[in-house]
Amino acid sequence: MALKPETQRHPVDMAVGARIRLTRKARGVSQQALAEAVGLTFQQIQKYERGANRVSAAAASGLTDELADLLGAPGALELLKTYGRLPRAQQSALVGFLGTLPAAR
Repeated sequence: MALKPETQRHPVDMAVGARIRLTRKARGVSQQALAEAVGLTFQQIQKYERGANRVSAAAASGLTDELADLLGAPGALELLKTYGRLPRAQQSALVGFLGTLPAAR
């Protein structure tokens, strides 16, 4: 199936895909590793993350609940919004710096 143009992707599919990507990256899992774990190809994972393919809503919510808890921590959402506005090089530097803090270990 050919990739739909950006204007034809449903916003919900794009939002779900973004959450999959966020969760995958937060866990430090590659697209290939995720694909193997769920019995798909990494190309299918890419399509889900871009919102080109629709994800069934019957999935377990444990990971979603964990992310919701993390984002509910005081200042977490503001930190994430600020992080999203930084240039990629500064994002990488910030992640590196945070990894050096004693509480991050």
